[in-house]
Amino acid sequence: MRRIRAALTATAVTAAALTGCGLGSGDSKSSDSVASAAATGEVKGKVSLQTWALKPKFTDYVQGVIDGFRKKYPGVEVEWLDQPGEGYSDKVLSQAAAGTLPDVVNLPPDFALPLARKGLLLDAAKADPKLADEYVAGGVDAYRFAGQDGTYGYPWYLNTDVNYWSSELLTTYGLDPKKLPATLDDLIAQARVMKERSGGRTYLMSRKPGIGDLYNAGVRIMADDGRSFTFNTPEAAALLDKYRDAFKEGLLPKDVLTNTYAGNSKLFNSGTAAWTTAGANYITGLATDNPTLAPKVVPSPAMNIPPLYVQGVSIPKSTKNPAAAVALARWVTNAENQAALSHLTSVFPSTKASADDPFFSRSDGTNAGDAKVIAFNSLAKAKIIQPVQIDDAMSTVINQQIALAISGDTSSRQALDSAVEQCNKLLKG
Repeated sequence: MRRIRAALTATAVTAAALTGCGLGSGDSKSSDSVASAAATGEVKGKVSLQTWALKPKFTDYVQGVIDGFRKKYPGVEVEWLDQPGEGYSDKVLSQAAAGTLPDVVNLPPDFALPLARKGLLLDAAKADPKLADEYVAGGVDAYRFAGQDGTYGYPWYLNTDVNYWSSELLTTYGLDPKKLPATLDDLIAQARVMKERSGGRTYLMSRKPGIGDLYNAGVRIMADDGRSFTFNTPEAAALLDKYRDAFKEGLLPKDVLTNTYAGNSKLFNSGTAAWTTAGANYITGLATDNPTLAPKVVPSPAMNIPPLYVQGVSIPKSTKNPAAAVALARWVTNAENQAALSHLTSVFPSTKASADDPFFSRSDGTNAGDAKVIAFNSLAKAKIIQPVQIDDAMSTVINQQIALAISGDTSSRQALDSAVEQCNKLLKG
């Protein structure tokens, strides 16, 4: 989720404070009655919109969206609340506990999950039957949570990852930039060639695996009810074994498993690694940081299922103006308003209609333009491949156990069993 927030703000916030303590359950109004009022009611009266750290950079944009909404619905008054990036999760928690959530609230899926579990959010699919038809599937699925019936938000802006390769390093060490790795086995084979021909000075592989790699290996990360993790499988162990063998062979940097590791994007920028993953605007930023390298970068689609990063808006079930709240949520996230935001910054719209917009679907012929089109086209099949239930504490456990497996300090199966056991305790705690 930090990837998509970074496109708009430098603040990286987690939802750890939203794990449930202090939240009451939903009010006495049923979801069906609120949804019915939203679908049939007249759009008028007062409605509030809460965004996350969009002032002052996007003040003119958001105010323009609100002005357009008021023009379409002259009887509506909109109150705009913008919360600072720092402490936003705590703010939402306190609002939810006090029953003072605004009518439309900017909530990424990991923030929406605990509120949905407490019955505090409107099922947007019931209130708006067109939801699944008008927004990309991955964005809608991001607000459908294991063990919960319903869809608890409108996807707003999206992002994903693209593969980036140094054509210069590939060519120098006998690899073909037109025959890029498409599988892990391809990647390991080409990494071996690069290691041998560079004398171990340059790497093709420069990161350890994570939950996303397990997902793309066909491993089921969680049980269907969302109450337990299930990624300690033979397939997951086999994947870690491949990375362990590659690490032992010297195909990855020695410090890749340590907390002091610089990261593969920094190694790529410095010319020590020939592959990294990043968002669609990576080459544009690289042109400033390393203008010599930027023209030599070749983008390609993410291997297997691309990761999806989602921001969205949700509607509390307690809203006193459900018709106006649904209308405002739809307005904020419609194709025209999302396109306008995407022109201002490096995010993508979540509406299916946006596929016809040449700004996203056609490259200007540069490698940066190619990367943007690759990323946008990837959204049609992109998914949230790391469950939103995984918080920072769980991520730490998973990373530690994977590092132990890759280093050979424990077996891959033992590491996965330990990670699942510890994460399940954290999930139930």
